[in-house]
Amino acid sequence: MASEYDFIIVGSGPAGSALAYGLAQSEKNPKILLLEAGGPNDDKNLRVDGQRWVTFLNKDMNWGYKTVPQEHAANREIDYSRGKGLGGSSAINFGVFTAGARGDYDEWARIVNDDSFDWDHAQARLKQLEAFHTETPAGLDTSQYVAPDPKDHGASGPLNVGFADEWESDLLPSVNLFEKAGYPLNPDHNSGNPIGASVLINSAHKGVRSTAADLLKDLSDNVTVKTNSIVQRVILVDRKAVGVEVEGGVRYMASKEVILSAGSLDTPRILMHSGIGPAGQLEKYGIPTVLAVPALGQGLRDHAFTLVAYKRTPESSSGRPSFYGTQNQAAQDAALEQWKKDGTGPWSKYACEMAVGYFKLNESFTSSSEFLALPATEQAYLNHETVPHYEVLTHLPIQWFIPNLPDEDLDAASFIVFLYNSQARGTVELQSADPTVPLLFDPKFLENEFDRRAAIDSLREVLRLAESPAFAKDTVGTIAAPPFNATDEELLAYWQQTISSSWHMTGTAKMSGDKDAVVDKDFRVVGIEGLRIVDMSVVPVLASCHTQSVAYITGLTAAEKLRKEYCL
Repeated sequence: MASEYDFIIVGSGPAGSALAYGLAQSEKNPKILLLEAGGPNDDKNLRVDGQRWVTFLNKDMNWGYKTVPQEHAANREIDYSRGKGLGGSSAINFGVFTAGARGDYDEWARIVNDDSFDWDHAQARLKQLEAFHTETPAGLDTSQYVAPDPKDHGASGPLNVGFADEWESDLLPSVNLFEKAGYPLNPDHNSGNPIGASVLINSAHKGVRSTAADLLKDLSDNVTVKTNSIVQRVILVDRKAVGVEVEGGVRYMASKEVILSAGSLDTPRILMHSGIGPAGQLEKYGIPTVLAVPALGQGLRDHAFTLVAYKRTPESSSGRPSFYGTQNQAAQDAALEQWKKDGTGPWSKYACEMAVGYFKLNESFTSSSEFLALPATEQAYLNHETVPHYEVLTHLPIQWFIPNLPDEDLDAASFIVFLYNSQARGTVELQSADPTVPLLFDPKFLENEFDRRAAIDSLREVLRLAESPAFAKDTVGTIAAPPFNATDEELLAYWQQTISSSWHMTGTAKMSGDKDAVVDKDFRVVGIEGLRIVDMSVVPVLASCHTQSVAYITGLTAAEKLRKEYCL
């Protein structure tokens, strides 16, 4: 006999865990089941802060997805990693905790005609979740770099965020580099206006990474969490969701709602194998169509990035590159023992604090034919004072992005430049009748003319930064970068050869007020009773940030709506 719950949540990433956390605050204590396809991820050694750059290589924690060959990116298959186990992708991400722009959330509210999605409401939810630790290294004057307004942050939530206890010697010079090149400083990129150069807020504290699993630690006993439970389909009766079936045929029943929080790549798979989706795809693989939803699996959007790296004088770089070097295993092992003892040492310092910049491109970009060809509403959104056109990130261990780096290049500095506001609309599509087979993922990187224009112009800005006197005086060679005088064609070719996903997949089951809506503004799947989607697949805006924060906010937003609807 199948077990019955009030609510079944499928997926324990930031959205699913925040949803469970929010529902668990209900006075009426609904019976909640949270199903996670992967394992518990409960070994503390998986939380080493400095290993944020390598944890995603753990095959037990990563689904290991790839895109289809990208036509406009040298026909390469691009890594499309997704987290597996409690915490979802927050268990393997790079610890960047950025909230995005006021303009992102206000645009979401405009699109769906619901002010509950605007920035003021989104910020209030984020404050519920975060415990923002404002401490910075003792003896270091950080007042011009870190000056958050307490009213913009939470102090007692389950998610620890803040700054590393120890900063590398070249961190503040890197932030100053932006200012010397004419960019503004921003002492709090999570205030609703990220524009400017900042010291990065991390989803980590005292050397330990925070993940969505932290939201599940102290919930009441009305919440049941089951790991290693791969949901294959939703059980439907007369277009009403009544439960789910996991691999092996076990069924769990829901008296109120089934809620999919499996993400932009896997929520559509579960729906399609339940008979909900594009009829042509379902018919091709012999899946009976319960509800034809042509828009499901369409609208995939993602941020992408490329990297430039330069060889530097030993005096101008920190010990980060050599610490992560392949010849330094003994130092890494010793550092791990120190971290296990008290959370300090190199594994809580190197590549644990970064400089980040969110900037707008100049008027030549906003007056370009590619920009002016956008719909008026999109132009207005991109012109919003808080919405950046690109992002720059420093202080990563470049060995993980440039394998087999020679030892003589270990004194290095790099910039990652992120392509924002992608106008490409990719797809996720069935490729098998077997529910264990992933969908085909095609983000269509660099297919859109606007995206190519934004990629070229943002990379040119980063080259301008690297060419500035304050940086160039300590540069002794190029490791990976186009020439400073590169043509548009050369810059685009560099992107095509090096582009990577930022793993911010969004929009494959979009919430909107038009014909391509898969869910309504209350997260309900249109045409199916008792079924909702609460994850990044519904978000109609590609937010100006690393999107774990948006997923957390999405989960809490849905929890508020469900508590209200069911008078919980």
